Amino acid sequence: MSRFEDLKLEVHQVGQDMLFLLTGGKSHIGAATTAYLTDGVVHVHTSSVPGHKEYTLTAELARKAASALGTTVTVIMGIHYDHLGMDDIEEIAWRTAELMNGYLMN
Repeated sequence: MSRFEDLKLEVHQVGQDMLFLLTGGKSHIGAATTAYLTDGVVHVHTSSVPGHKEYTLTAELARKAASALGTTVTVIMGIHYDHLGMDDIEEIAWRTAELMNGYLMN
């Protein structure tokens, strides 16, 4: 089993909008990004906890989801594993993108 097999995506419909929660390892809230469309243009707003790096992933995931779904989305991410190397971070980025892509393709 891979070190990151516990990464998961939870999806909640909130009226016509969507909430995506990505967690793994020691789950928490590290960043939240909301993306919405105005006149066909996607706008993105991100808030993050100081010292947390999840915002580097949430913005693009939210932008992609809002564009694909045509609605407002919020992506909340909190992923923590000890002693990560650059390869580990790249794997987490790839896995979270794959989780989102899997949802958007259905």
